[in-house]
Amino acid sequence: MQKLYDNFLLKEFNTFGVSAVAKHYLAIDSSDELVGAFQSNIQLINESRLSLGAGSNLLFLSDYDGLIIHPLIEGIRIVSEQKYHVEVEVGAGIKWDSFVAWCVDNGWHGVENLSLIPGDVGAVPVQNIGAYGVEASSLISEVKGIDIQSLKEISLDREACKFGYRTSLFKEKLKENFIVTSVVFRLSVQPHFTLKYEGLEPTISQYGEINLQNIRKAIISIRESKLPDPKVFGNAGSFFKNPVVAENIATSLKNLYPEMPVYPVGTDQVKIAAGWLIDKAGWKGRSFGNAAVHEKQALVLINKGGATGQEIFRLSEMVAEDVLQKFDIALEREVQVVGN
Repeated sequence: MQKLYDNFLLKEFNTFGVSAVAKHYLAIDSSDELVGAFQSNIQLINESRLSLGAGSNLLFLSDYDGLIIHPLIEGIRIVSEQKYHVEVEVGAGIKWDSFVAWCVDNGWHGVENLSLIPGDVGAVPVQNIGAYGVEASSLISEVKGIDIQSLKEISLDREACKFGYRTSLFKEKLKENFIVTSVVFRLSVQPHFTLKYEGLEPTISQYGEINLQNIRKAIISIRESKLPDPKVFGNAGSFFKNPVVAENIATSLKNLYPEMPVYPVGTDQVKIAAGWLIDKAGWKGRSFGNAAVHEKQALVLINKGGATGQEIFRLSEMVAEDVLQKFDIALEREVQVVGN
């Protein structure tokens, strides 16, 4: 059922637990409801817009002077089944980890390395989530949604989505004008594992043979050992992207810091672990007001209780400035900052 509210409190709708108020908040559970809401409230077309999932990748610096759209669209539908692959359409409001568990239970390969990532399915293509050697873009065949300007449903294939490292067309060019309503994933029905990520295979071996269930258990175990529960300390998981630099830059740093973890990206670029850079710069466990760098994972900034978005943001600025000074590497936020 379509629900439109004014002056809506957002503290329970972002995993940082930051206090903020939205001028308008619209919850819908179907594409038709979204279209109907704009047709019956035509003034909303002129509002700034933000699509909200579980709020697990947002940092509000201030109240939001616009319309927040919250797709709560349920449903999982098998689109096609073939000898080697199955295609599944998933509603934007489905919890991502619930979908991962469902795939593992069905014996379908591809998403298991993305276990326990918070958020809803609708946010997956926007952010192009990834972990442990797998990116969602490699599994997405189609994204469906509503173009706000025309109020028509459109569908984009993988190439049209312009996926990049933690970004997409929906996060850039279509940021305010496209609301994801469902995502179609292409999964393998044949055994297909991605286990090259450092430390993954030894953890899986603790659970026995290599299979979907044990990979999921291992991923959950690793994530729970490093990442704080948002119910205890508000956070958005990884705050910064892992920087991608030219291979010669990484080589120079490796000569100074042989233990620095790097991962090949293409032929002449490598990815450096942002968490290692932040830790090496001495920020792990340090605080700024009620915000802090997590003591177990330097890539995560936390709300110790009562932190404002401005405090968390300022801490991130101090961390990035220090890393740039010490390593000459610029960190880019993975978290979407809203407001000023």
